[in-house]
Amino acid sequence: MIVRFVKMTFKPDKMDEFLQLFSEVKTKIRSFEGCEHLELMQDVNKKNIFFTYSKWVDEASLNQYRFSELFKNTWTKTKPLFLEKAEAWSVNSVS
Repeated sequence: MIVRFVKMTFKPDKMDEFLQLFSEVKTKIRSFEGCEHLELMQDVNKKNIFFTYSKWVDEASLNQYRFSELFKNTWTKTKPLFLEKAEAWSVNSVS
């Protein structure tokens, strides 16, 4: 299993737009083949910083999503809302 963290820092005036977009696509992402979990989190102190936490069957499943039309369409709408470049990590559980 692969766990994926993505940190996204949004322009403060674009947060609502992002939340609306996430609301529209979260069910589609959660039902994407290989996705076992998807959660959106918000930084406690810096409200314009969000994280997605997702679990994928394997790296191939994650990559299949990353190269899908769903991802491309979502990312095309999300990217202009950023204040800073997004950061992402794929990790395996160690213990």
